[in-house]
Amino acid sequence: MSVLNKYSERVDRAISEIVIPEEPDGLYQPIRYTMDSKGKRLRPVITLMGCDLFNGTISKALPAAIGMEIFHNFTLLHDDIMDKSPMRRGKPSVYKKWNVNTAILAGDTMFIYANEQVCKTDNKYLKNVLAEFNKLAREVCEGQQYDMEFEASNDVSIADYIRMIRLKTAVLIAGSLKIGAIIAGAPPEDQEKLYQFGINIGVAFQLQDDYLDVFGDEETVGKQIGNDIVTNKKTYLYLKAMEVAKENTKQSLKETYNSNNDGKEQKVESVKKIFKHLEVDKITKEEMEKYFHLANKSLESINVKDESKNELREFAFNLKDRNN
Repeated sequence: MSVLNKYSERVDRAISEIVIPEEPDGLYQPIRYTMDSKGKRLRPVITLMGCDLFNGTISKALPAAIGMEIFHNFTLLHDDIMDKSPMRRGKPSVYKKWNVNTAILAGDTMFIYANEQVCKTDNKYLKNVLAEFNKLAREVCEGQQYDMEFEASNDVSIADYIRMIRLKTAVLIAGSLKIGAIIAGAPPEDQEKLYQFGINIGVAFQLQDDYLDVFGDEETVGKQIGNDIVTNKKTYLYLKAMEVAKENTKQSLKETYNSNNDGKEQKVESVKKIFKHLEVDKITKEEMEKYFHLANKSLESINVKDESKNELREFAFNLKDRNN
């Protein structure tokens, strides 16, 4: 995403300057391993974009931006354990490379590092920034709890699922943008409009993740394809398929999805075939478009010069076309 390059170099440099102790190596080596796997650096970059939108001083938003990145990576360490995901960004997950206890403790320590970075915000904005950070951190945990509960439930609606991904994924994107706007001194009403832009972008982002987990390329995506199916996750694709399928197909999908008797690859291919038959891939793309449209409406209503919104427009456009 070319629009991110303007900010990503500053983010990478700031992260490289964080001093992570050498000892105990069993705690800090997994943290270095995680932070060296750059990923997209999406959350810190959009924190800076949120600040820049309102002509704020980027350097003042940088510590909070780094806090967003560390917090996001902390959640991934714990998510991979709960989701049983063996790969992350093309490399073994921390719990697979080391063990579960190491991943839990390293993640806990990363949360502390994230909080330390956020607390470096200027005192003028610190109270509001901390309030937003703590809110989004709590909501991400709520979303993860719903996600786990849904795995064992046969009564999950699409509305339930959208609420879950709003909490688990979208609030971190929206909160990152809003924190940047707070540090820029943006009016509260514009902070909220930018937040709503982030919420809708975040929901679309997660729907695309769901899509890519089934229809993406493993080498490009950087993690095991079909893991949501293997772990019986009630994703948007599954829930929509259950909604539109006729009774025979619905029963077949339910039995296949909940079966652990077939090999993983066979299970993934069987479910994928049903999804294609029901055109769930196309429906999911249309749902993503709906949320991108809502995001654009929120962005256009923000009271800044129209040209100042171009970077976020390009960011949203590029996000629609991503394949990893």
